[in-house]
Amino acid sequence: MTSPSQDAGADFSVLALHPATQANLQQLGYTRMTPIQAASLPPALLGKDLIAQASTGSGKTAAFGLALLANLNSRRFAVQSLVLCPTRELADQVTTEIRRLARALDNTKVVTLCGGVPLRGQIASLEHGAHIVVGTPGRVMDHLDRGTLSLEALNTLVLDEADRMLDMGFFDDIAKVARQCPPERQTLLFSATYPEGIARLAQQFMKQPLQITVQAQHSAGKITQRWYEVKNSERLHAVSQLLNH
Repeated sequence: MTSPSQDAGADFSVLALHPATQANLQQLGYTRMTPIQAASLPPALLGKDLIAQASTGSGKTAAFGLALLANLNSRRFAVQSLVLCPTRELADQVTTEIRRLARALDNTKVVTLCGGVPLRGQIASLEHGAHIVVGTPGRVMDHLDRGTLSLEALNTLVLDEADRMLDMGFFDDIAKVARQCPPERQTLLFSATYPEGIARLAQQFMKQPLQITVQAQHSAGKITQRWYEVKNSERLHAVSQLLNH
């Protein structure tokens, strides 16, 4: 694994993206790339597998979202990209962001598959055609087992917040999903930390992945933490005093 150089702050216009996507980024106010975007997008657009260290708020969703959209054929009504997330809340956020990034591309359909939602509506959405699926490992496996989701046309698999999924015990589900994906695919893994399971996933399901690490935008060494002990009756006054200073 190697760490490619990063040009944080580079303009999105330097990327080989569809003109409609470039125009949409301008309208969304996306002008300069965050560190994780600058480091991961160029190799991702070349089809490389990536293990990228990135946390919430780093711009990682746009990083993998733009990569999978660049590899999408909207005229082919089949699932071409799958994004696995640890929670329904994150899956909903990812779906919303990908739809924003794809709004200038004609007829791009994104479907969310998570637990806590009736299967019937999800099955209907899949039957009407989906290009991108975003979901949690358990519910995605439900659809694969039922035969309501096919990954035969998949070209991009994204594991978002992979460390959280491993912490939640999803290794086996992730492995089962990956085994049902075509071997000739791109895999993009994003994780805030590198637990042992990340190396196992990379060894089993990734092809010579590039490892990308960028400095956190808010370094722990630059953050000062203070703790104050106050009585319950004085909490509001104490908070007010802190906010005023």
